[in-house]
Amino acid sequence: MNPVVRAVDVGRGNTKFIVGIKEDGTPQCDMFPSQAAPSESLRDQDAWGAKRKTTTVPIEGLFYEVGPDVHLAADVFSANMLQNDHYCLTPEYMALLLGAVHYMQLEHIDLLVVGLPVATFKQRRWVAALEKKVQGEHQLGNGKRVTIARVKAVAQPTGALMYYGLAYNRVAELRKERSLIVDPGRRTFDWIVSHGMQQVEKRSHSVNRGMFDVLQSIADGISRTTASQYRDYDVIDRALREGKKPVIFQSDYDIAPHLAMALKIPEQAVAEMTRYVGDAADLKNIILVGGAAFFYRKALKAAFPRHMITELKDPIFANVKGFQYAGTAFSKTHQVGVGPELENPEVPHVLPRSAL
Repeated sequence: MNPVVRAVDVGRGNTKFIVGIKEDGTPQCDMFPSQAAPSESLRDQDAWGAKRKTTTVPIEGLFYEVGPDVHLAADVFSANMLQNDHYCLTPEYMALLLGAVHYMQLEHIDLLVVGLPVATFKQRRWVAALEKKVQGEHQLGNGKRVTIARVKAVAQPTGALMYYGLAYNRVAELRKERSLIVDPGRRTFDWIVSHGMQQVEKRSHSVNRGMFDVLQSIADGISRTTASQYRDYDVIDRALREGKKPVIFQSDYDIAPHLAMALKIPEQAVAEMTRYVGDAADLKNIILVGGAAFFYRKALKAAFPRHMITELKDPIFANVKGFQYAGTAFSKTHQVGVGPELENPEVPHVLPRSAL
């Protein structure tokens, strides 16, 4: 039997994870909002109506409710709780990660791969602290427990590089090429430059100019126009993705007047990236992933007009799929423990040992 390998990507907007492995070896993905509602005691069962889709995880004396329906439990501040650079060491992060593990319905995981923003990943003491904290036995609520034998943290865009190589059948070519992977997320705008499958650290970084800043810019404009303190970021996000006017104070609201300022956020993020990357003349591939890819595409193309930008399908799950494939390959070469799990024996070793 092969080792049980799983992957989790706790982002500032959504927590993505591998809930299982299909019979053909492909990962099955799921996600829920990166919000955790704390309480001093376990929540009572719903008095009426459908049971909300959440689970409660005990962390450091409090109970954190997480899951797809967490908006029914969260207060006005919960949406912003992970907006800091050391979020990976907070109880909220741990609650989200263990909430994802809960939905995997496993009692033992031989190897768990987790992702971090590039700037956070460069802080080796934080990486070591996170891996140590996650490794071991944990309570998942409702009397359930899980043992995580080994943990490996990687830079988030690294997962997209691995997934790109496999999805486009270009693993062999990538080993000889330089690539730029751009990953705009909820809070951070991340990028890595790779030589083959190795990250070029001096040209890789992240800045806090993610989709949250875009939404906040538009919310500020709405607040000024309506003489209110508008902060429903999810409504704005859906309006941008669907191309529809949001309903504010019972009326359709035109956000177009606020887009010029909002579009400055991707321009600023890409401008900062070019300080590290340069004109990208030496780069064979530019790959765009992440939940905010749709809003950053224009600024990226303007910065690199002579390059073709490859935008992966289903970009929000690109990183976590890559983590899963890399973890599987890593487990085959590092004597990771054995568990009752079906994995894909054909997954190539897309990441050198030194990178994991």
